[in-house]
Amino acid sequence: MSEATASARPQCRRRGSARRSASRRRAKRATPRVYCAPRRTDQEVAMSTRAFVPVGCAVVTVSDTRTFETDKSGAVIVDRLTAMGHPIIDRRIVRDEQSVITELVAEYVDRDDVTVVVLTGGTGLTRRDVTPDAIAALGTKHIPGFGELFRWLSYADIGSSTIQSRADAWLCGTTLVFALPGSTGAVTLAMDRILVEQLDARHRPCNFIELLPRILG
Repeated sequence: MSEATASARPQCRRRGSARRSASRRRAKRATPRVYCAPRRTDQEVAMSTRAFVPVGCAVVTVSDTRTFETDKSGAVIVDRLTAMGHPIIDRRIVRDEQSVITELVAEYVDRDDVTVVVLTGGTGLTRRDVTPDAIAALGTKHIPGFGELFRWLSYADIGSSTIQSRADAWLCGTTLVFALPGSTGAVTLAMDRILVEQLDARHRPCNFIELLPRILG
């Protein structure tokens, strides 16, 4: 083999490699890019295919001192419910007195235009904290999972102090009644992590709104 031939072969190989690389780059540029949307979860599919069902809501703040101007917790509840699309039928501020609370909730239970009642305040352990007791007197079915889930979620923020909360829920006849703590942070947690989902007929695998026809029937 001549010295010239031997030295030419590596150059040929380099030129051949360069041509193949250039060809691959041209093919890559010629191939159209196809966008693949991320796979949707079952929950996202259900939310997109099912209709939202608005229900009438009443919001009650239990407090001896708050006014509508200072009632931030009640405002959070109203904001979340209206943002979802639920109409607010009534909003009240009442004293921390068991008979007053029971009478008002009973009034809502008797109304055809109120399906959900959300109360804030009076769920602690002091003498004036009587909201759960006032509702329990009207309850036909206790919903213990609400309070259990709320305290489990709250534990991440306040640790063992969450055991002092008596947040709870009941089915009173055909009306859903929820007792939330008075603090704005606790109300925001309960609304954003529990009720925004459970008061939406599109939420899966199940929700309170979807259950209502069977309760009414």
